[in-house]
Amino acid sequence: MESLNRALFLWINATPNSPHWLVVLAIFAARALIAVVPGLIIALWLWGPQNQLSAQRVLVLKTGIALVYAMAIAWCLSMLFPHPRPFAIGIGYQMLPHIADNSYPSNHGTAIFTCALAFLFWHRLWSGMVLMVIGMLIAWSRIYLGVHWPMDMLGGFMVGCLGCLFSQLAWRLYGNTLLKYCGLLYKVIFAIPIRKGWVRD
Repeated sequence: MESLNRALFLWINATPNSPHWLVVLAIFAARALIAVVPGLIIALWLWGPQNQLSAQRVLVLKTGIALVYAMAIAWCLSMLFPHPRPFAIGIGYQMLPHIADNSYPSNHGTAIFTCALAFLFWHRLWSGMVLMVIGMLIAWSRIYLGVHWPMDMLGGFMVGCLGCLFSQLAWRLYGNTLLKYCGLLYKVIFAIPIRKGWVRD
């Protein structure tokens, strides 16, 4: 498995002869596209058609729970199975500055794939697929730039599956209570923007 991991990495990884525009595109994808996750979560909670707002907020909370579980699992795995990044052991070319911490599983991969899977399971097929494409771009970019192995991204995807599974189970236990109290807290904190009509009640 490790030999396959290295072979795939070297096949994807950029070199000094790679097109400059492709490296720039990869850097943008690696750094900026992850902002889709918090942006979507905030937008779906604050705005939307009145008849869909409750369903959107359920989606936001279920996605948030899945992210918490997934990131916790990812942290545990990184402690239990430490794996150096490619550049830390002198393999390939590093095109993006990064500290030489554990690489498995990828936090970026975990976050975007958890969000994509959540939208596939609990929202719409098309929205989940759009996020999955973004996730694949992020995964490719971070391998291309030499800061992750392919298996780091596969690990992030699998951890995302676990995060969504645990979220679905947890929602049955405390989901409605969480929705109620988050709604009350939101109305207190955003009382003025709600009153002015800037955000939804």
